[in-house]
Amino acid sequence: MILAVDAIPEADRLAAIHDRIALLEWRDGRETAGAVAREVKRNAQAVMDSTAGRSLAEEITGLLQSHPVIRAAAQPRRFSHLLVSRTGEGGGYGAHVDNALMGKGDRRVRTDLSFTLFLTPPEAYDGGELVIHAAGATQSVKGEPGHLVLYPSGSIHEVRPVTRGQRIVCVGWIESMIADAARRELLFDLENLRASLRAQLPAQSAELLTLDKTIANLLRMWARV
Repeated sequence: MILAVDAIPEADRLAAIHDRIALLEWRDGRETAGAVAREVKRNAQAVMDSTAGRSLAEEITGLLQSHPVIRAAAQPRRFSHLLVSRTGEGGGYGAHVDNALMGKGDRRVRTDLSFTLFLTPPEAYDGGELVIHAAGATQSVKGEPGHLVLYPSGSIHEVRPVTRGQRIVCVGWIESMIADAARRELLFDLENLRASLRAQLPAQSAELLTLDKTIANLLRMWARV
């Protein structure tokens, strides 16, 4: 499942994030890539272990962790560290697959889902589309600031070369409580159905109570916490 989410709709929050990005230091993005990805990665990445980087990561992580659609779709167990990527003219990131495991020790996560949070307007740069290759289909995305794309980490994906301007995004990974993608999608469908029925039926209706029970019992069977 590939899902687009309006993750940070507030203009003032986005402006504050851009103010913090202006304080970041940058390094060659190939330093954080695996051996294969390093050959096709041409961008700069922010130094996230600085004071400015840690503050920005905490703010964005908090916003994403509390977003109801992201929670329903991903069923997150843990979020990875965040990366802020800057791609200028001539840069890009060729076709690759994300590592299945990232981090070390108690920060180690299994990457079930990847996300890209767009931070610069699409008209500010040419090229730079996120392209996700799924079975029998290819999806190309160039989102507005604050829009997030959630997609399976096991899919082949790429960032098309930037031919004008500058593209800034935040990327990260989620380890889900529900490892199986089909089960996650089923729960997401049920959560959407519950949200729709709550607008139409009393909270104590037999239909909603049955749906509450079904979702809870599926989580009991499938969740790894």
